[in-house]
Amino acid sequence: MNIDNAWLRLATTPGIGAALAARLIARFGSAEGALAASETGWREAGIPEPARRGLADEAGPGLAAAQAWLAEGSHHFITLEDDRYPGPLAELEPPPPWLYAIGDTDLLAHPAIAVVGSRNPSHAGRDAAREFGRALASAGLVVVSGLARGIDAAAHEGALDANGMTIAVTGTGLDRVYPAANKALAERIADNGLLISEFGLGTQPVRGNFPRRNRIIAGLCTATLVVEAARASGSLITARMASAANREVFALPGSIHNPLARGCHQLIREGAKLVETTDHILEEIAGSIGGYRRASAEPAPPAHDTTDAADPETDALLTAIGYDPVRIDELIVRTGWPADAVSSTLLILELEGRIQTTAGGAYVRV
Repeated sequence: MNIDNAWLRLATTPGIGAALAARLIARFGSAEGALAASETGWREAGIPEPARRGLADEAGPGLAAAQAWLAEGSHHFITLEDDRYPGPLAELEPPPPWLYAIGDTDLLAHPAIAVVGSRNPSHAGRDAAREFGRALASAGLVVVSGLARGIDAAAHEGALDANGMTIAVTGTGLDRVYPAANKALAERIADNGLLISEFGLGTQPVRGNFPRRNRIIAGLCTATLVVEAARASGSLITARMASAANREVFALPGSIHNPLARGCHQLIREGAKLVETTDHILEEIAGSIGGYRRASAEPAPPAHDTTDAADPETDALLTAIGYDPVRIDELIVRTGWPADAVSSTLLILELEGRIQTTAGGAYVRV
């Protein structure tokens, strides 16, 4: 039996995941040895009865479908015995025994950094993720994230906009995209980067898959950057998995009034490094990536620098807004202006792209 086919048959056996596969290979020495074992051997290895039935079926229902999928261009199946298997991921215990992939597998050999955060970020958080993704990719790092809405998608987009490298780790089989709204983004990544998953074809986006996806994101990368996250979020799980795997963790601070900054602040209290620019990250991980490389693009300043504002009234109102969300009635109090003057100046600032309204009707500087 061809060794790749042995691994593929093991991977497509219902009920066999990373933990059971690791147990089988540790006991029987190889994928071929695991498949050649007896019913008694499987039972003594602690393999559940449904999985034992699958192991005994030489033409399992998923094998032919996987072989057909792999016959398509840029589709890959990478096992622990494959030279392309990423070394950092092999350090996990147990490591994912296999990865399905679409795209350029050479990216697995490059230093990588994860950028993760909220699925429902603020406008500022989304912009920050895109700018960090662009800057980190411009510095030669692979930007890794989970293809989710919000921060994940923005980080991937930033890397692609810089013609840089990005990897999306999914919590489903690679024959489907979740969320469906990111289908076009997934296609861009497949064409210009890499999609990977440990889950077999047809795997649905069930809740239990995403901690396993996050574990791969954390294990694959030299460091993890959290841009925005609530206190109870998958991004914090990813960060803690990264810390447990002796990877660096960075967090972007935010307003004390922004609930999506609280997870980042909590990580900073727990020892994550506070980050304001890409160079802060590159300086810290220089030893891991073979030297310090200044980013060719830093997170961009606001489109309109308030220190150069030509209109003293708009400048004064920006100063009154500050850096936290504020409602119009409070701005009337702060400035002492009539309500119509505040409203008209806010409109000018919003049209110029210097402020924006939040979902709750408050104003924030961009």
